[in-house]
Amino acid sequence: MMTTIEISMYPLQEGYVPPIDGFIALLNQRASATGFKVLTYPTCTVICGAYDIVFSALQETIAEANETWGKAVYVTKIIPNYEAL
Repeated sequence: MMTTIEISMYPLQEGYVPPIDGFIALLNQRASATGFKVLTYPTCTVICGAYDIVFSALQETIAEANETWGKAVYVTKIIPNYEAL
């Protein structure tokens, strides 16, 4: 099943741009390795691919971002059975 997820990251620190850029870079690295699509907008990033692959990559990326940059709030919209890209 294809899934589309819109995600926004809100780091809980003053210097918020480097963690956001790093989070997007990590998503792009995982997308290159597993074949899902990533599209970045000014206020969010959209990822689209096979359900299991996308959720696994998102889980790993959030865990790594938390270890690297600390706490953040992640706001998501999930659309199962929809390919946005």
